[in-house]
Parts: sequence; C-alpha cells; structure tokens
Amino acid sequence: MKHAKRIQLATGAALAPDGRLWVVGLNDRGQMFLQSSPAQALGQWSAPVILNTQQDEIAADGESRPKMAFGPNGWAVVTYTQPLPKPYTGFVRMLRSADGGQSFSAPFTVHQDRQEITHRFESILFDAQGNLHTLWIDKRDLPPKGVGPKYIGAAVYGNVSKDGGATFGPDYKLADHSCECCRIAMSNTADGKVAAVWRHVFGEQTRDHGFALLPVASSTVSSTAQGQTKIPVRSTFDNWQINACPHHGPGLASNTSQTGFYMVWFGIRKQDGQDVAGVRYARLSATGEPLLNTLKAIPDPRAEHADVLSYKQRVVVAWRSSDGSTSTLKAWISEDEGQSFSVKVLGQTQGPNDHPRLVQRAEKMLVVWRDTKEIKVYDVSQ
Repeated sequence: MKHAKRIQLATGAALAPDGRLWVVGLNDRGQMFLQSSPAQALGQWSAPVILNTQQDEIAADGESRPKMAFGPNGWAVVTYTQPLPKPYTGFVRMLRSADGGQSFSAPFTVHQDRQEITHRFESILFDAQGNLHTLWIDKRDLPPKGVGPKYIGAAVYGNVSKDGGATFGPDYKLADHSCECCRIAMSNTADGKVAAVWRHVFGEQTRDHGFALLPVASSTVSSTAQGQTKIPVRSTFDNWQINACPHHGPGLASNTSQTGFYMVWFGIRKQDGQDVAGVRYARLSATGEPLLNTLKAIPDPRAEHADVLSYKQRVVVAWRSSDGSTSTLKAWISEDEGQSFSVKVLGQTQGPNDHPRLVQRAEKMLVVWRDTKEIKVYDVSQ
C-alpha cells in the first residue's frame, strides 16, 4: 500500500517595499509557489504562482525552509536548499528577480564549492547599502575519513552580492565549528551592517551560540592561516553538553533605539543541579556579548522555535507551544525595550503546522503561521 507523502509546510515570508506580504513554500505536489497579500488586506492571498525550479528536490521542513528577500532596484531573491543523493548534503539554490518578484530567473547555485557535501540551512538578508548577504552551514573543511584530527561540527560560510544576486564575491568562512542542523539568524544593525547568530560548538561538545558582524564584501575578508580556527563571539552560556544537533536555531533582532541586539534561543542549562530546558531571552551588546542581567526564561515550558522582532521600544517574541494535539501561537510583548513583558495568545490549530515566521519592514511587524489548511497572518505592530 502506497502512503501519501506528507506536505512540507516550512514557508518563507517577506515584506516588499510597497508593504505587500509575500510567502514562498511548497504545495501538496512539491512545487514551489509564491503568493502575496496587500498591506490593506493581510491574509487575502493572490492566486499561487508556481516557480520554475527545474525539478530540484527542495527542503521545506522545520529549520530548513525556502526564503525570500527584497532589496533596492526592484531586486528580489528566493532561496532554498536542494538535497543531494548523499545523506545530509545539499546545494544552496537561488532564483532572482529584477522586477520586484513579477518574474524570476532559473535557479542557480550560490556557492563556488560544488562538492557533494553539506551546503544547507541558508539565510539571506540585504543590508542598508543594498548588498545581499547569504550564509549557510558548510562541511568543506572536514578532512577525509581517517585523515588528520577530527573536525567538530560544521562551519558557517557566506558570500556577498552587490547586484541583487546577478554576481557574487568569493565564498568566505565566517566561523569554524558551528552546529550542523540549526537555522542561522540574521539582523540588520542600526548602522547599516548585518549581524548573525547561530548555534555553535565550543570545545568538544558545548552547544551555545556564536555571533559575528558580516563583512561588507566577500573580497574584504582576510584568508585564514592554515590550522587557524575562526572563533566567534560567544553570545550564550547555557553550557549545554550534547554531542548532537538539537534542530532548534536562535532568533536575533537589532535594538533600533539604542545599540545592541535582542536574542532568543532554546537550550538546556543546569539550575540547582537539574537540567532545565527552555527558550530564553537576553539582550546582547553591540559586539554580541550577552548582558547577563537581562536574561529571562520565556514563561512557557512548552515554548519552541521562538523568534524576535523589535522597533524602537517595542519588542515582540513569538513562539509555538504544543500539548501533543493542539498547537498554540503565543507572543511575548514589551513596550520598554524588554524590561517587562506581557503574554498574548495569537492563535491555535490542530494537526501539522509550521514554525512561526516573523517578518518586518520598519514599524510593520507580522507573524506568519501555516498549517495544512491555510496561511494565517497576525499583525503584532501595536
């Protein structure tokens, strides 16, 4: 008996310069679609448009989802990970538009390295100057089996495009020893740059988080000397000892009214001798160090896959909470830069559903949540 293939619900979302909300995902036939919704009627979707992905297999589950981003000059890009025949391998693929998403190119591979290895879990963001930054998890630094010292985890690699994805600078390494299967969070900074945070392996098996500011151009990155390890700023200190990937990446938002960042993440830490799992929140300095007096636990022991947005004094943390049959979408909202929060229930659903996806353009902040029936939109701007 042949079983129907489960629909992959992981969906990307982006706000266009005109305020229109776009989503990209897979339909029940595994085809990549685009839909959009006007700013004045969020949740009223246009007819889906099927993109030509040249029959690529596409990852669209959990931490690995299609993504979309808008830049200046009518530029728009869609990315996804194309799984390859070997387990845990893939290519990062992109389609680009020069007319605001009305038409797209054929898909192409973003990175220069074409080995059948891990290039997965990509993230994309345009900076204030219109440079397109792409980061991904990469395993090109692993030695052949049985050769040399063990390489722990994977690495974070990236590149920069100054023309909306038409051309790219060289691949560069941002950090050695990242976690293998967690999403990378990116955020624009108050001074026009891009910051990133990801789950990182410190030492042999301590899984906390690393932070870095991205270079403006790939060519400005100095090469790493042979044997030298690129170590990021450490942004969390759960000291979680685990020799496996939790498939649970962080969220990051810039503090636009001051300096620094807001961060949310999942981890396990010792409290009174006990392992305590949970989603936590803290502020980071402008260089990524945690401000320890701001650390708070999300007030929901079932919280998972949280993300964060901010604008001026308003901070919004959204997450999914499940009791096994019902999933509840919740928000934790602050009007004083994270000093105090209140909880708000946004919605509920039964059955399979995606992680909440947070999108922002200036003061407009939205939570997009897809289940097997529909794509819901929640405005958390005020």
